[in-house]
Amino acid sequence: MEEVRKSLPTLVIVGRPNVGKSSLFNAILKRRHAIVHFDSGVTRDRVSTTGVYNGRRYQLVDTGGLAMYAGEKKGVGFWDNSIEKQVETAIEEADTILFVVDVNDGLTPLDQEISARLRATGRDIILVVNKVDDYGRNEGVEEFHKLGYKKVFPVSSLHRKGIQNLLDGALAEFARNAAETEENEPRLRIAVVGRPNAGKSSLVNKMLGKERVIVSDVAGTTRDSIDVDFTLPCGDEDVPATLIDTAGLRRKSKVDSAVERYSMMRASEAVEKCDIVLFLVTSDQFGATAQDKTIAKMIGEAGKPCIIVANKWDTCSGLKQQDVLKEIRYTLPKLVYAPVVFTCAISGYNVKLLYSAIAEVRAQMSIKVSTAMVNRILEDAENRYSAPIKGTKAFKIYYGTMIKNPPPTIALFVNDPKLLADNYKVYLENYIRKAFGFTGMPIRLEFRARERRELVFIEHKATVKKQGKNRGVKLKAKKTTVYLRPDSKKRGVKKTDESEKNG
Repeated sequence: MEEVRKSLPTLVIVGRPNVGKSSLFNAILKRRHAIVHFDSGVTRDRVSTTGVYNGRRYQLVDTGGLAMYAGEKKGVGFWDNSIEKQVETAIEEADTILFVVDVNDGLTPLDQEISARLRATGRDIILVVNKVDDYGRNEGVEEFHKLGYKKVFPVSSLHRKGIQNLLDGALAEFARNAAETEENEPRLRIAVVGRPNAGKSSLVNKMLGKERVIVSDVAGTTRDSIDVDFTLPCGDEDVPATLIDTAGLRRKSKVDSAVERYSMMRASEAVEKCDIVLFLVTSDQFGATAQDKTIAKMIGEAGKPCIIVANKWDTCSGLKQQDVLKEIRYTLPKLVYAPVVFTCAISGYNVKLLYSAIAEVRAQMSIKVSTAMVNRILEDAENRYSAPIKGTKAFKIYYGTMIKNPPPTIALFVNDPKLLADNYKVYLENYIRKAFGFTGMPIRLEFRARERRELVFIEHKATVKKQGKNRGVKLKAKKTTVYLRPDSKKRGVKKTDESEKNG
């Protein structure tokens, strides 16, 4: 499975740290997509997304800052290998490079070195002079003409000034084609989440068949949510999908910087917007950690289909999968519906099995259950185990119908939702899941109160008595009350009253 190459014009933002690359990225998109902070080096992986300008679609890529380091092991001129590798890959895929500099810092030696390296690529380059907040004066921009670029655009990412001119210049030379104007093909969005150092980025790279995101033993290496389009093999079908690598979710008490808070917010947003969650935990005899339980709760509350990926199985010599599975089930009761796949992201162990699990969950997302079938299962569930009685009233289900999927949501019309016991709700959820399958899918039951409706029939019968003391017309009224219940077996006459009147 490989990353999908875009046929759209690709604009790649490059520059040294803290010149406003991520701010420019967000300003072009008119939304906050990349994390922005005053600290340098916040962006590490390359962040890519599709933008639209004047009806034309294009691919925009943000990259980490290129810097030089000095030290015992790193001499002057040494580029951070991980970030440099990401930038080089982005440049190889670029149609146009947006080379960003900072007008406040002026032309620096590092700018000049980056410029020389970019020219050697042979790519089309646009020089973007950022932080020109006094857009009318353009003071300091002239200095950058020394670099010899024909296309120089002063902009202010903070105030979104000059962005339109920049896009006009960047996209002018690209001929419009069908790929630019057609709608985005619906993609299966798969978010990879877990606590720090669970192996999320390693799994993403293994699934893509390349080192797309930076992998390190240092917890918190991934900061932004990285979206990568790829083709997912689902049996005989190739499904367009997007894989989302997220930052490790730590306990709130351990989050000690604004960047980490932004990272956790982006990871939470990824869960909210995805179709399927791959939840990575570490395979060991202790089961899930407290933070794993917090993440599981977040996934459950979001109502997302989920697969638990028990990673690093290669480190569990002497353990049996069934024993570890038992601990996972015991410590993660919120995700009882999620299948568990044991993997080793580094070696690729069971990654193909993970594809099969994703395909199975995806198939469940399109299941529609008829109202008749829902009520047949509900009736069977009630016959097997009646709802407990609260006080003098019994909880009664009139009927149910499926109103949404995913997640599978069934509306149950009942006499009084307050009479429902928690254990009976769990029983119904488990019974429905067992009946319909719904692998990896949370089931939501919505209990709605519905009053009984009744019809009253009054039948009058007149008799005439011509002689005797009570001669005259005598009316006999028969009142019949019928209570309407959705289930036909319990529909019928509830009460009959008869009365007589002499007229």
